[in-house]
Amino acid sequence: MAIFGVWDYVVIAIVLLISSFIGIYYRFTGGKQKTMQEYLLADKNMSITPVAFSLMASFMSAITILGVSSENYTYGFQFIIINISYGIFTPVAAYLYLPVFFKLQATSAYEYLELRFGKTSRLAASLSYTLQMTLYMGIVVYAPALALEALTGMTKEIAILSIGLVCTFYSTIGGMKAVLITDVFQSMLMFVSVFSVIGYELKERGSFSEIWRIAESGNRTELLNFDPDPTVRHSWFSLIIGGGVTFLSLYAVNQTQVQRYLTIKDLKRAQMALWWNWPILTTLSISTSFSGLCIYSRYFNCDPVTAGRINSIDQLMPYYVVDTMGAIPGLSGLFVAGIFCASLSTVSAALNSLAAVTVEDYYKPLHRLIFKRNMSLNAVSLRTKIIALIYGFVCLGVAFLAQLLGGVLQAALTIFGVVGGPLLGLFSLGMFTLTANEQGSVTGLICGVSVSLWIAFAPKPGPQALPTSIEGCDSSNSSHFIENIAKSLNINDDDYFWLYRVSYLYNGVIGLLITFIVGYLVSFGTRKLFGKRVDDEHYDPSLFIPPLEKRLRRKMKISMQLTDFNSVKIRGSTNISASYTAG
Repeated sequence: MAIFGVWDYVVIAIVLLISSFIGIYYRFTGGKQKTMQEYLLADKNMSITPVAFSLMASFMSAITILGVSSENYTYGFQFIIINISYGIFTPVAAYLYLPVFFKLQATSAYEYLELRFGKTSRLAASLSYTLQMTLYMGIVVYAPALALEALTGMTKEIAILSIGLVCTFYSTIGGMKAVLITDVFQSMLMFVSVFSVIGYELKERGSFSEIWRIAESGNRTELLNFDPDPTVRHSWFSLIIGGGVTFLSLYAVNQTQVQRYLTIKDLKRAQMALWWNWPILTTLSISTSFSGLCIYSRYFNCDPVTAGRINSIDQLMPYYVVDTMGAIPGLSGLFVAGIFCASLSTVSAALNSLAAVTVEDYYKPLHRLIFKRNMSLNAVSLRTKIIALIYGFVCLGVAFLAQLLGGVLQAALTIFGVVGGPLLGLFSLGMFTLTANEQGSVTGLICGVSVSLWIAFAPKPGPQALPTSIEGCDSSNSSHFIENIAKSLNINDDDYFWLYRVSYLYNGVIGLLITFIVGYLVSFGTRKLFGKRVDDEHYDPSLFIPPLEKRLRRKMKISMQLTDFNSVKIRGSTNISASYTAG
C-alpha cells in the first residue's frame, strides 16, 4: 500500500498554516480581541453564512466522517434516515428554544438555569457540560490520529500535536471570529475529502446505479425498516426519535451552538442561520453515508477488516484513499487534511465555549465571592484567553491518555451522548413548565445522567454486522475469516437484560424523559409539602418558550388591569364616604 509522499505533507502543512494565519489576522484587526464581546461573541456582527457552516462543523468531527462511512459499509444505508429528524426538529430548536436564549443574551447558556431555578442547577449543568466536552475534545483528536497512523506512516503523536497545537493557537489568539471563519474553510475541505472518495469510485464503476447494484446485492440498501421494537439498532423510529433528541441536545441547548447563535445581532437572522445549517449538515451527512457504499463497491469481495489488512473498521476510509489514490501526488494529503479539519473545527468550537463557561460560571462568581467586586473588562478578556489556552493543553493531555486507556475511547463517546439528553431535559423542564423548581431540576438531572450512564455502560451484545466476503482476497486469510465467523456465532442477545439491548440512539431519549418526569414530580411534591403554589410566584415571562411566555404576559396584563380597577374602586368608595360624612 502506498505511503504518504512529499506533496501529501505539503498539502497538510498548507492547510494548518492557513488555519493559523486566520487566527493571526483576527488578532491584529478590528478590536484585536480586547473585549469579552469580541473574543467570545465576535462583536455580535457575524453574517448568516459563516455561522451556518460553523454550526455544522462544530459537531461533524473526524469521528463522524470516519464513523458514518464505516457505518454504512458495515450495517447498510438505513442510517441516512436520521437526516429526516434534522429537518423535523430544526423548527423546534429555532422557534421554541432559541428565542429564550436570544432574549437572555448571556455568554453562558447555563446562566438561564440560575435565573430559572438557582445557582445549584447552573453549577450542576455547567460541570456536566465541562466534563463532557473536555473528554470529547481529547477523543476527537485521538481517534483520527489512531486511524491515520496505521495507514499513512504519520505517527499519532505528530498528528495529535499538529491538530492540538494549531487549534489551540488560532482559537486562543483569534477568538470567535477566527473560529467561525476557519470553520468555513475547514468545512470546504471536509466536503472535498468525502467527494474525492465518491468521485473516484464513480469513475471506476461508471455510474451511481452500478454502485447501488453492488450495495443491493450485499443487502446494504434497506431503507424501510419501520420496526417499532426499541432493541432494533436502526429503524425509522430510533433514527427519527433518537436522532431528533440528539439534534436538539446539540442545536437547542448546547453552549457551543448557543454561543454561535449569539454572534448574530438579531433573532430572525440567527434562526435563518440554523435553517441554513440543515441543508449543509444533511448534504455532508448523506454524502458521507453514500461514500460508505462507494467503498463497499470496491471491497465487497475482499473486506479489509476480515482479511486482516486493517485493525478497525474506522480505518476503512483512510485505507481506501491511500489504497486507491495514494499514487496521485497530494490527493491523499488533501483527504487527510479534510480529516484534520474536521477535528480542528470541533476542538476550536469546544475551546472557545469551555472558556466562556469557565469564566462566566466558575471564575467570575468565585472572584466576586473572594474580592467582593467584579473584575475589569480587560482582566476578564485576558483570563478568558489564558483559560482557552489551558483547555487546549488539557485536550492534548486527554488525547495522549486515550492511547494508554483503551476503554476510555468508547466510554468518552458514550458520555458525550448520555449527558446531552439529561441536559436537554433540564432546560426543557425550565422552559416548558411553571411547576419545576430547583429541588426537582437537580434531582431530575442526577437521576437522568445516572440511569443513562448505567444503561450505556452495562454489558451488552455487540451490533450484528452484515455479511462480508474475502473470496477476492488471498486464501491465506481464510483462517482469520473463519475465526471471526465462529466468534460471531457465539453471540446470543437473549442472554442480556432487555433494557441493555435497547438501541444506543435511545440513550438520550431515556435521559431526557427521566430528567423531565422525575424533575416535574419532585417539583410538584416539594411544592405540596411546603405549600408553595405556582400562582404565588412571580416569573419572568422571557424565561419560557414563546407560547407560554404569551400566556404569562396576558395573565400579568389581566392581573394589572384588575389591580388598577380595584384601586379605582377603593378611591371611589373613599370619595363617596368622605362626601357622605361631610354632608
